[in-house]
Amino acid sequence: MQVVFDVALPVFAIILAGYGGGRTVLGQEASSALSAFVYWFALPAVLLLSMARQPLGDIFNLNFIGAFLGSMLMVYALGWALGWLKGRADGPEVNSLQALNASFSNTGYMGIPLFLAAWGADHLLPAIIATVIMSVVMIGLAVITMEMARSHGHGLGRAFASVGKGLIKNPLIVSSLAGLAWNLTGLAVPQPVVNLCQLTGAAAGPCALFAIGVFLAGRPLELGLRHVGWMVPLKLLVHPLLAWGLIETVFPLDRFWTGATLLLAALPTGALTFVMANQYKVYVERTSQVILLSTIASVPVLSVILVVYASR
Repeated sequence: MQVVFDVALPVFAIILAGYGGGRTVLGQEASSALSAFVYWFALPAVLLLSMARQPLGDIFNLNFIGAFLGSMLMVYALGWALGWLKGRADGPEVNSLQALNASFSNTGYMGIPLFLAAWGADHLLPAIIATVIMSVVMIGLAVITMEMARSHGHGLGRAFASVGKGLIKNPLIVSSLAGLAWNLTGLAVPQPVVNLCQLTGAAAGPCALFAIGVFLAGRPLELGLRHVGWMVPLKLLVHPLLAWGLIETVFPLDRFWTGATLLLAALPTGALTFVMANQYKVYVERTSQVILLSTIASVPVLSVILVVYASR
């Protein structure tokens, strides 16, 4: 239980502090500014340095990728099917957002800070790989399905073009690929670059967590349990259980990678789903409610996983 007080409690205390600040002296502009700093500067610094210095064999951990991505795609399909059964008149755009909300983990803004607190900067690789997977595969899948729905099945080329443009402009993808490219050269990262990335990246965890709190402070208190509550157990319980099942049967992992996979799978719904919903003007309010509800409900689930796998 000590790990809950040493790791989980400080993490959620920062979120709570951000919530208090958002309800009092700060407005939603603070959340936007903090999120922009984390997205464009702090997280890219962490990703670039980590990808540049990690062993290539660890980066391409196919068992981890199979367990995490496989379970996520299974939850995505399950979320789509349940959403269709619950509201057959909602249409494929709403089904796509429901599936994304049920499967999209908050790896960047919550996963990386949790890993920093639980295992340290030398063990960030699973969260980094997961962040790249979320940005490339899941956002790409969501964009393709949304574009296909809007073009009545005739917009595959436009959908892929939209995904390509989004990836090129994504600082998390660009920084990860830049770090990987440097890694392939076999050269050491220059010390000034290391110092710059470490100084900038050190702000990623606290700023991201505080920004989540400020963001939640601006969301309606009505949680919409009847409308979105069914997605929360898919995200927080079914996703990690499916990941555990894949690890036990198909993709064996050691203790650290198993704990990392389960923690990443049990993270609440990420804020990028709200960005997607807002961009397409579909399911916007419900998406914000899923983020709020899943973030609150994730506290005991993540605490249990940390107790089991992060205890030293």
